Amino acid sequence: MSTVLSGSAVAFVCLLTLVLGVFGLRLSRRTSDFYVAGRTVSPARNAAAIGGEYLSAASFLGVAGLIYDQGVDALWYPVGYTAGYVVLLVLVAAPLRRSGAYTLPDFAEARLESRFVRHLCSVLVVLIGWLYLVPQFQGAGFTLRMVTGAPPWLGAVVVLVVVVLSVAAGGMRSITLVQAVQYWVKLTALAVPAGVILGVWWATSGPMPAVTDSWTTPLAGTGGEGQAHSLYRTFSLIVALALGTTGLPHVVVRYYTNRDGASARQTTVRVLALLAIFYVFTVVYGVLGRAYLPVLEGGMRADAVVLRLPTEVLAGLPADVLVAALAGGAFAAFISTSSGLAVAVTGVLNQDVVRPLLGHLSGGDHSEVTGFRMAAVVAVVVPFGVSRFFPEVPLAAFVTLAFVIAASTFFPLLALGVWWPRLTVQGAAAGLVTGAVLATGALVVTVMVGEPGGWPGALLAHPAAWTVSLAALTSVGVSLATPHGIPRGTARTLARLHTPEAITDAR
Repeated sequence: MSTVLSGSAVAFVCLLTLVLGVFGLRLSRRTSDFYVAGRTVSPARNAAAIGGEYLSAASFLGVAGLIYDQGVDALWYPVGYTAGYVVLLVLVAAPLRRSGAYTLPDFAEARLESRFVRHLCSVLVVLIGWLYLVPQFQGAGFTLRMVTGAPPWLGAVVVLVVVVLSVAAGGMRSITLVQAVQYWVKLTALAVPAGVILGVWWATSGPMPAVTDSWTTPLAGTGGEGQAHSLYRTFSLIVALALGTTGLPHVVVRYYTNRDGASARQTTVRVLALLAIFYVFTVVYGVLGRAYLPVLEGGMRADAVVLRLPTEVLAGLPADVLVAALAGGAFAAFISTSSGLAVAVTGVLNQDVVRPLLGHLSGGDHSEVTGFRMAAVVAVVVPFGVSRFFPEVPLAAFVTLAFVIAASTFFPLLALGVWWPRLTVQGAAAGLVTGAVLATGALVVTVMVGEPGGWPGALLAHPAAWTVSLAALTSVGVSLATPHGIPRGTARTLARLHTPEAITDAR
């Protein structure tokens, strides 16, 4: 019965996604519909859509697993994820919308008037998007295997097919509707079982969480983080998550779908509320997991706590129903996040790879929509293939890698590009390359060689604090040394980014 219910819940989420995608196909006609949903998305719907795509496998399963494993130190993950939108609200939300761009490379080219910087941004968008997509496929396979016994590849294939079909059908307009609905599906699927489990624990005077002193002590460096330099590790983690959010391509592209800059700010405020509500329930699973599952047997990953907890608290049909709800919610997380990432990567691949190629082959006579759909297939199939060979790691830890690279590259570019008129083409390029090389190099060394002890281990395992700083300083230093590289239209571009629409409309 459990397998049937869980399979049915997953099938329902997939069918709902496809139905909404087909509905979006009827509305998508213009290029802007596919890239930015016609720039007509209301703040309420856009906030729900951002919540739908941002709350990925790392949030639905991984955060609870980290809290279970590491204790109070893991609470910095939801804090960092949410704080990123405060940074977005203050620094770049409205200017990004006023830029009129479709993608991050579009913004970079418009601000710096450089095709070279655009190409650098395109490579980074694809890299970050694919790095973020890999754990979505792995999480889908892990979840479906756990609740139904299916082979690991099946869950990943289901997400692959659903995402390709929904993205290719109507692009951003379809995905906006899908993600807005799936936020509420995920919240309900997580909140209802959490409420039932908490109620049963309270009514039956259930067991207390079996934890050590370090589990309840802030900055104790518990779990896989090691004991050394926990204060630095925590600070660097917050830097990666808060500043990395600003540079995530699938998050940034959402701000291009707002009607104007004021709507972008309203969207961000709503997102903060939606994320805060969601993350409250992940704490319930992490803490009560320690009460009912003090030890994970058979090498089970901490990510499994959310799906295992109902069967430890209840029995029979009630437990099966709760597990099915959680399985459906998890797949909503995989699909909605993968869809947002696919749209962001697809837009870049179509503009910088597929469209030029089709134009060359056909003498310039090609369909924008056809190119977008071809790029959508490539954007999803490549990370799916990588996920089949890449070793499985904790979901939240894997996603953090994408945040580190985004923080080290796009955050300095966006912050300086929006607020500093002396940024030059050379400075922007040097900052992007420095951040990408340092962040990727540190993470590769940690993964391939292992984490050394002492300060070297802390600095390599959590590099954001120094990679972001060095990338920003490099951009500033090189810009000051190359004043001839300031784009001619800088004053005009910055005026457009910072002038409210009410003023421009009144002219």
